Amino acid sequence: MDLLPYDVVEHILERLDVKTLLKFKFVSKQWKSTIQCRAFQERQLMHRRQSGNPDVLLVSVCDESYLIGTELEAMRTLVVGSSVSVRILTPWEKTLYKVCQSSCDGLICLYNDYPKNIVVNPTTRWHRTFPRSTYQRLTSHGESWAKLGFGKDKINGTYKPVWLYNSAELGGLNDDDDNNNTSTICEVFDFTSKAWRYVVPASPYPILPYQDPVYVDGSLHWLTAGETTNVLSFDLHTETFQVMSKAPFLHHHDHSNRELVIKKWPNQVIWSLDSDHKTWKEIYSIDLNITSFWFGKHRFALTPLAVVDKDKLLFCEPNSGDQLVTHDPKTKSYELAYISFYRTTAYPLCYFQSLLSIL
Repeated sequence: MDLLPYDVVEHILERLDVKTLLKFKFVSKQWKSTIQCRAFQERQLMHRRQSGNPDVLLVSVCDESYLIGTELEAMRTLVVGSSVSVRILTPWEKTLYKVCQSSCDGLICLYNDYPKNIVVNPTTRWHRTFPRSTYQRLTSHGESWAKLGFGKDKINGTYKPVWLYNSAELGGLNDDDDNNNTSTICEVFDFTSKAWRYVVPASPYPILPYQDPVYVDGSLHWLTAGETTNVLSFDLHTETFQVMSKAPFLHHHDHSNRELVIKKWPNQVIWSLDSDHKTWKEIYSIDLNITSFWFGKHRFALTPLAVVDKDKLLFCEPNSGDQLVTHDPKTKSYELAYISFYRTTAYPLCYFQSLLSIL
């Protein structure tokens, strides 16, 4: 390696996995400086996304370990297609956290009503805590239906946890008149100032309860409540809201199940959003008669997780998340990818291994 120009060495290092790079930090001071450089870490993540499938993280959300006398495990990770999962040791093993549905640059955001919130890189074990929001403090002793969103400002490269909740359903909890006059209240956490702040004006459209905000291409997305359901988008750079109407799949929703049912039995259709042109494309159709055989349940929407092997859909049963299935649209076939043998109910989400952290 000493015979190679150092820029060539960097190009080689960018293509290595995180576990190897963490070991290579001790080769020399120059290598350590390179591997800890933010620009290098971003390039390494880009190569990781282009060359491989995401890993699956299983975050414990319901503790049943006491039933069999085993220790609670906060996190496990597995490679898609592998039957083996590996435990990730964390400082909060005895505390159960809720998890944001979307990962971002290999970072996962965890939250709860009582302890502090956490952003964690499950690959490097780096983590950073941040305080509860006003919404969390006010709902800590009652039912909290809103769910935390987590994403990245693509322009500034900053990460932002976001709460969006209907003020009317909480009885106008905030004392600020400007916030009480809107249908929603929006709180954003700033890692630089280490404080939550309100976004004014928030969205004038109330949102459906119990839904997970979805992060796509620099924006978080919710579904609006009311006679017509639309997609509500929050740009994390400008911190402004926009409504995307006439989405082709928003013809029916089931409030009793607290989720959007994007299907016409026996098919569940998966749509892809072109965020630049605000257009939708149907990319998958799942035969729920077949998947009911895997899960032993009927008439519920599955949770899509990621596209693997370039064109296969990875999804799971939405309640316990203990089974993962892949669907090949070319062969119209289904394959069981993973079954959990652990008694702790875990929420699965996909992420790409990275070296990144929040400064």
